[in-house]
Amino acid sequence: MPATPTPTVLTARALLLDMDGTLVNSDAVVERIWRRWAERHGLDGDEVMKVVHGRQGHASMAVLLPDRPVEQNLADNARMLAEETADTDGVVEIPGARAFLAALEGLPHALVTSADVALSTARMNAAGLPLPAVRITAESVGASKPDPEGFLKGAAELGVEPADCVVFEDSGAGISAGRSAGMTVVGVGPRAVPHEPDVAVRDLTQVRVEATADGTIRLLVG
Repeated sequence: MPATPTPTVLTARALLLDMDGTLVNSDAVVERIWRRWAERHGLDGDEVMKVVHGRQGHASMAVLLPDRPVEQNLADNARMLAEETADTDGVVEIPGARAFLAALEGLPHALVTSADVALSTARMNAAGLPLPAVRITAESVGASKPDPEGFLKGAAELGVEPADCVVFEDSGAGISAGRSAGMTVVGVGPRAVPHEPDVAVRDLTQVRVEATADGTIRLLVG
């Protein structure tokens, strides 16, 4: 019989969790809406999809249409957020997400997402997942991932030093943000692997959470 891989052991005082691609699989909606947007603007849909994951919509537009005024991107983003919030067809949990969140009950953790309050609430509800008590959303920050502001705010809200946090992320922008914040990053799913997180998992079924006597969180990953 082949040897069973030994899981990576990480310790943290708090966990900071991305939503889309990490807790919730919303790829079907994201594909529908962003490919329509790409077609309207004469852009290649495949190239657009390489950019949009992990960022706020207006930040993705700034990358894809660098000469367009910020005001237009913000207005376009508001329309798209409304579309995304209304469209939850195909939104499901990432395997293991429900059990993972249940294991975190009573432990310091926060949602750190590029979605706004309405969209994050709609998607978590559609996937049947509980919303963490601490949430850093698009309204909470002045700069989108890959800027580390969201993760640093999450750590501050929980009263934990950045170096004592573990981030769970799926996108290049999110992994870069977590790394820039000085945090350990667990990459979730295939999008994460090329961006070299500290450790990568297929999904959240490969993560086990243990609370220790001194208040730290022990993670067995892999």
